[in-house]
Amino acid sequence: MRTISPQDLRLMLDDGNELSILDVREEGVFSCDGHLLLASNVASSHLEMRVAALLPQKSVRIVVCDGGNDGLAETSAKRLHDMGYSNVHVLDGGTRAWREAGFRLYTGVYVPSKAFGEYILHEDRPPEVTAEELHGWQREGRDLVVLDSRPLDEFRRNSIPGAIDCPSAELVYRAHDLVRSNDTVVVVNCGGRTRSIIGAQALINARFPHPVYALKDGTQGWHLAGYSLDRGRTDEAPLPTEAGRRKSREAAAQVAQRFGVRSLSVADLAKLQSDTSRTVYLLDVRSPAEFLEGHLPGSRSAPGGQLIQATDTFLAVRHAAVVLIDDNGARATTTAAWLAQMGWRDVFVLENAFQGAALERGPEREIVLNADKLDVPVVSVQALRDLLDAGDAQVADLAPSLRYAEAHIPGAWHVVRSRLRGNLRKIPDAKRLVFTSSNGDILARFAATDAMALSAAPIAVLEGGTAAWAAAGLPFEKGLERATGPTDDMMWKALDRPPAEREAAIREYLTWEVDLVDATYTDPDFGFRRFG
Repeated sequence: MRTISPQDLRLMLDDGNELSILDVREEGVFSCDGHLLLASNVASSHLEMRVAALLPQKSVRIVVCDGGNDGLAETSAKRLHDMGYSNVHVLDGGTRAWREAGFRLYTGVYVPSKAFGEYILHEDRPPEVTAEELHGWQREGRDLVVLDSRPLDEFRRNSIPGAIDCPSAELVYRAHDLVRSNDTVVVVNCGGRTRSIIGAQALINARFPHPVYALKDGTQGWHLAGYSLDRGRTDEAPLPTEAGRRKSREAAAQVAQRFGVRSLSVADLAKLQSDTSRTVYLLDVRSPAEFLEGHLPGSRSAPGGQLIQATDTFLAVRHAAVVLIDDNGARATTTAAWLAQMGWRDVFVLENAFQGAALERGPEREIVLNADKLDVPVVSVQALRDLLDAGDAQVADLAPSLRYAEAHIPGAWHVVRSRLRGNLRKIPDAKRLVFTSSNGDILARFAATDAMALSAAPIAVLEGGTAAWAAAGLPFEKGLERATGPTDDMMWKALDRPPAEREAAIREYLTWEVDLVDATYTDPDFGFRRFG
């Protein structure tokens, strides 16, 4: 394990070669305590489950950091080495040393993407409409369509009455069929600002022949204005007609010409992937449903809107090659144009991606490293229920704190893998300690393996995780009463906070987002580019 100084890392950032900076603190800590601009947050709790997709080339330069005195960077660097990564460094002193050396730290999550949205608003000036103005238009019965540019799961949590879900990269692809007349006005919204701005400007860049507005401050602004939000709706924009597809292809051709979007043949892709000195991301920017129906082997699902919204969660290697896939070019082209403006220099659209290809169905293959080292007893749902009824077990739940608060096995304790040493002391003794996690049981298996070195109690894992408990129709309870530590394992969105905290959190978040624009003109690491 090699340590490097902040000055060494500064030189690496400027040398033009591939580099990945991994901040391994929990998301809430990463967000609130400040982080390097170009760091990807991969919490040590989830390292084995996430790193293979983010760092497909094991010889890539990696710098691991934490807050400076957490011990997480050293532990994570050792794990990376054990997983076969050969060029791993630890930032000596972490973010504390970086700040003391005179370099910047940023709070919040998705900072490059959020700042980019404010930059586009400042440079391109897409028209905005306030919540009050939109509400007035709706009451007047104006001919308009409100398109929510977030993924369906976010739309389902809260949405503006009458809105239709149409995630950002889908707008140029699907919006042509959603207008009712030549007078229809299109309003694009999201939860806050970024995807409203990017979505509206995407349509404008594609010369969409209708007035387009971004809803200022999104659903949060709607809430602050005193208007109610719908919950549980699933109204989605349908796939386009053939006429709509033709219009989207024509629009994409104009976008490609303006922003210099480059294409790549299947043969070119094979040649690029054969270069072991390069990191190549193969990303399918279609909707998740289309990806499940059939996708290229080795590709990852990265819906275009979310890729731009949270670039650092998909692309963790600076100067990597990015190859985008869709079925008619419109979504891949508009997404590539945004990445080019964000400063990514090697971005391509794969030509005829599906022509003659043998496709895989279902979700992408999840590559979990070091899973072969896990050997933990499992208990079935019925066995756990019997143990709990007899008072012979305690449950340690590794779900994100928000999901735990919304539903967990009755009596379960919330724990975080990276904090097990302290968390386990809060859980009463039991004949068996059973770990569970929300999406299957793999995280529970890793945490249980760690716990075996920390606890004398017999350790087991709930087979299939909390999802198996739900599938059996068993009851849940709500709340955070048995959280064994801070709930900063994740960044809580403002609208998910308790009602008493909600409005202050919304105002704080929106102010933070707007203020990012100044940094884009003074910090060259953003690297945003303008095109004529």
